[in-house]
Amino acid sequence: MPNNKIFPVLEMKNICKGFAKPSGEALPVLSDISLTLQKGEILGLLGRSGSGKSTFLRITAGLISASSGEVRYCGKLLNGPEEGISVVFQTFALFPWLTVYENVQLGLDSLHLGTSEVHERVMSAIDLIGLDGFQSAYPRELSGGMRQRVGLARALVIHPTLLLMDEPFSALDVLTAEILRSDLMDLWTGHQLPPMSVLLVTHNIEEAVLMCDRIIILSSNPGRITAEIPVRLPHPRSRMDTRFQDVVDEIYSILTSRTTELIHAQIQTHGERVEPLPGVSTNLIEGFVETLANSPYNGKAELSELANELTLEIDDLFPIAETLYILKFADLREGEIKLTENGLLFAKGGTEERKKLFKYHLLEYLPLASHIKHVLDEREDHRAPRIRFQSELEDYMTQGRAERTLNAVIAWARYAELFSYDDNSRTFSIIPVSAHKA
Repeated sequence: MPNNKIFPVLEMKNICKGFAKPSGEALPVLSDISLTLQKGEILGLLGRSGSGKSTFLRITAGLISASSGEVRYCGKLLNGPEEGISVVFQTFALFPWLTVYENVQLGLDSLHLGTSEVHERVMSAIDLIGLDGFQSAYPRELSGGMRQRVGLARALVIHPTLLLMDEPFSALDVLTAEILRSDLMDLWTGHQLPPMSVLLVTHNIEEAVLMCDRIIILSSNPGRITAEIPVRLPHPRSRMDTRFQDVVDEIYSILTSRTTELIHAQIQTHGERVEPLPGVSTNLIEGFVETLANSPYNGKAELSELANELTLEIDDLFPIAETLYILKFADLREGEIKLTENGLLFAKGGTEERKKLFKYHLLEYLPLASHIKHVLDEREDHRAPRIRFQSELEDYMTQGRAERTLNAVIAWARYAELFSYDDNSRTFSIIPVSAHKA
């Protein structure tokens, strides 16, 4: 095994990764990632969907190769899966026809150990992770939390030097995730786990602050490091600690700044008409605005407070906040969201008042919506095929992102009764005047 007493456990230099689009053009997923992970450290990789977190982890595990740059594990250039690197996946990834014992034992198959050592290691891992007594059970007999404990035991049974965790608690309910997270940290701080380092991929801000010694924040499309935050708090950490909340607020502030910067950079580079849009329903928009307008927020709140109150993670919260910012119903600044004057009017209005105000904002602040309306108005039959607009978007973004952006505009326009869309014929059209309410 490489000498991990001299070298960092993990060292990445200028990692870039891209995948080929159907056109043959490269789609960048990661850009110029450089970092180190030291022995005995838990490093968090935090970012929204689209930031390339899982791609990054698969490169680190040796499951896929970077397009450029190099990865070193304990000083050795990584060229594929390496002994001493273990992975806990987001889903349980268990074989349903194998018992708990047999699933854990799979982790040792490549080490060619003797029968007695295999048995000793498997039972030790099962006992360590709180599965003793369940070694003969099948996955179907276990709860979600117990299944993830099996996945964790399988990862620990090899006595890894580097443990990679890909959103390991995200498939669990809140209470089960909290228990498993707490149990794992008790083992870590009690030095009951094999000597190792941990790379935790997550989109849960509080989880990162609870567990990690350092947190790397990734931006999206492509993923690149935008901030590195040390967490100098003793374990066990408490959410009630003001120092804990200070770190959480700092991360929200950074993510807010990056969100608005990315929106303006996209507009400056390609123009407002091809701005990627989050697919947020009008039901969510209405509910969020109402919550923010009412007591105790009265139109203004820290995003971290709203996240706790509404139990929203960043992949749920930020698309809503981003939508309100794009449509000028709210301002985003330093981790805070504040409703604009029209945002407050929207919250107080009835159904028809909201629709009229939403329609105004679509035409005034969303150039893609006004562009579609203009094209429909100019055509004699007031109709236009979807491909007409999607092709324009695909000149500047991926096919999937173009589809999501167009779908968002369609949903918002339907709510505002701005124009209609028939998914069977994939055609836009103007809503006849007779169809509008008097």
